[in-house]
Amino acid sequence: SLVIRGEKDEQAVLCSKDKTYDMKRADTSNMLLFIPGCKTPEELNADQASCDIIHSQIAGFSNNYWELRRCRPKLKKLRKLLMEDPYDGPDSRKDQTLTFSKYTTEDLLSLIQASEEEILHQLQVIDACKIEGYWRILEFDYEMKLLNHVTQLIDSESWSLSEVPLRTCLEELGSLEPREMIEHILLSYGRKYTDDAGEVYFEMHEDKICRAIAQMLLQNAVKFNLSEFQEVWQQSVPEGMTARLDQLKGLALVDKTSRPETIFLLKVEDLPEDNQERFNSLFRIREKWTEVDITPYIQDLCAEKQTVGALLTKYARSSMQNGVKVYNSRRPIS
Repeated sequence: SLVIRGEKDEQAVLCSKDKTYDMKRADTSNMLLFIPGCKTPEELNADQASCDIIHSQIAGFSNNYWELRRCRPKLKKLRKLLMEDPYDGPDSRKDQTLTFSKYTTEDLLSLIQASEEEILHQLQVIDACKIEGYWRILEFDYEMKLLNHVTQLIDSESWSLSEVPLRTCLEELGSLEPREMIEHILLSYGRKYTDDAGEVYFEMHEDKICRAIAQMLLQNAVKFNLSEFQEVWQQSVPEGMTARLDQLKGLALVDKTSRPETIFLLKVEDLPEDNQERFNSLFRIREKWTEVDITPYIQDLCAEKQTVGALLTKYARSSMQNGVKVYNSRRPIS
């Protein structure tokens, strides 16, 4: 089945089960006729001895049709809706009132311009979880609290980061937080697997844990001295993990022109979804970008079979600066 999605102020898109298409009206010089019960030549009996003339009634005609072009699903709104009221724990007073926005899968299907599979995949990407039938995103401080409980338990039990037992985590931490929240945080920051004896374990993702801790440190400062930040960051991550700047792609940006060098929070999900608006926003933040720096912030704009290089050619102008290729805006930025 196909579904047309979009609110009154949005450009309509057509969605199949797993893909999203832009709809564009196209004119045709060949008039299209609508004939009820129309038979194609293949459907007519080829062995007919006599050729009968079939009289058909024309029910309508059209000089245009809808042309479909595969497009990126418009998923930015998904996070925006769920962030209207993030979940900050079972004791939250807000959750005990019925005034906040809650969204079921059906609600999201009616509000988000994307196919069902694309929406469900994105819910996994942003680590949303179902609580009492509604999709919720954890409030960041609450998420960090849960992650801290898990990493402290791993440290105190001297477990390998690739063998964290689910059952023990639930037994030890179940008195502090709901068991489903403990399991959700393990799923968000680890890979679930079952050993030969049927016990469930998690292999923790080092890069994702380091990235979350960096976000926690950076969100309270406008800019951070880079070398000081790296020192504090490494001290803050669980023992056995290595904090590296390449873990922060699409989350934070290093300013190499300042002395000393600084780092600041710049999350790709906070940038506009439209291509031109995204580039305008990036060129307001920084006049000239290297391809390495800008790639994490435009990678998600690439359509099917499109490269970052093709996007840069279309929306930016290149030049050489101190022997390095840099990109700046094609038009003046207000």
